[in-house]
Amino acid sequence: AGGVAGVSVDLILFPLDTIKTRLQSPQGFNKAGGFHGIYAGVPSAAVGSFPNAAAFFITYEYVKWFLHTDSSSYLTPMKHMLAASAGEVVACLIRVPSEVVKQRAQVSASTRTFQIFSNILYEEGIQGLYRGYKSTVLRE
Repeated sequence: AGGVAGVSVDLILFPLDTIKTRLQSPQGFNKAGGFHGIYAGVPSAAVGSFPNAAAFFITYEYVKWFLHTDSSSYLTPMKHMLAASAGEVVACLIRVPSEVVKQRAQVSASTRTFQIFSNILYEEGIQGLYRGYKSTVLRE
């Protein structure tokens, strides 16, 4: 259910995300593609969205179960916070690479998603896919 919800939300909001990314692009909105190719990068979002949301909810539920506290315990809110934090750390292992590829595709709409992914691996290695991982985890 979490995976389906994640895919639905990501695909519905994708055009707004593309516009935001292009507005923030150092090359400027128009040079980044303007309103053309508004769905550029959608394959990486679609591929990463389901496993990202599923990983979050699986981790969240497992950590809640692992920290099993009495439902009336004053520690229940802490259990949920720890479970959600662990879920985000795990989900970011999937979210960050798909976001890196998606954002690069959004500002260079003429390049195919798989080519962008391949170029990142060739030029930057696996570290290139995890650019911004720590800051994303801290934000989440």
